[in-house]
Amino acid sequence: MTAQIIDGTAIAQKVRDEVKAKVAARIAAGKSQPGLATVLVGDRVDSAAYVGMKQKACAELGMTSFHHPLPADVSQEDLEKLIKELNADPKVNGILVQLPLPSHLDEERVLQLISIEKDVDGFSPINLGRLAQKGREPLFVPCTPFGCIYLLKEVGVQIKGANAVVLGRSNIVGMPAALLLIKEDATVTVVHSRTKDIPAVLRQADIVIAAIGRAEMVRGDWLKPGVAVIDVGINGIPMLNEDGTPVISQKTGKPRQKLVGDVNYAEASEVAGFITPVPGGVGPMTIAMLMRNTLRAAEIQQG
Repeated sequence: MTAQIIDGTAIAQKVRDEVKAKVAARIAAGKSQPGLATVLVGDRVDSAAYVGMKQKACAELGMTSFHHPLPADVSQEDLEKLIKELNADPKVNGILVQLPLPSHLDEERVLQLISIEKDVDGFSPINLGRLAQKGREPLFVPCTPFGCIYLLKEVGVQIKGANAVVLGRSNIVGMPAALLLIKEDATVTVVHSRTKDIPAVLRQADIVIAAIGRAEMVRGDWLKPGVAVIDVGINGIPMLNEDGTPVISQKTGKPRQKLVGDVNYAEASEVAGFITPVPGGVGPMTIAMLMRNTLRAAEIQQG
């Protein structure tokens, strides 16, 4: 069996095109542009790159972006003051605080302060609490788990009644993904570092969402034939020559790296029914869903 590749880049573009068309229609109707405020604390290269991609997406889809860079040693008081100002600003429909924050800041307190109607990342304790409650609906769902479920539905994977396994229990991906699967009537197992016999658990799964942060951890013989595999992991590993030696960059003189997921793609793609590549799978969906959430925030706030 050779898996059907789930093209996250193409599906994300479809979502972005739909958002762009709706934003244009709003503006044509005399309504305001949706606005996204990004808050970046410190100078982490990866965080700055993520924020830059979000700003670029806003520009491409006709939205306004407001960027607020802060020094790494910003005080809790000053950060909270900024969040309160953004909550009160009618031009700002969504607020995104790029995580992780420096260790001296109270991350939970910051997320609690964001207005639930502007919590486009879906990390507010209220939104997450609603996600966990039967019969309740959050205003916004965390973007990466939202994208995972969207991909499964887009390619026609049957979630209702399926045995689903989520690898990882982070607040950003693992736990929200598990809750979303439960809302879709899947039977869900969450695998973590204390789980016994992980391969045996995975072999029972119809759906696997891997978000555990270990390069190529999931092997092909851990999977049931026909399983749908959503690989959230992004890990850098050395590129190797045919003789097993590292490939050295002529520009930097350092070993070159390649991006891989938490699943051994070569092995898994021979067993699975559906699989996302890394890169080009879940990654593009995260920003697409953020743009979708920001548009929804504008619609909620402006009727």
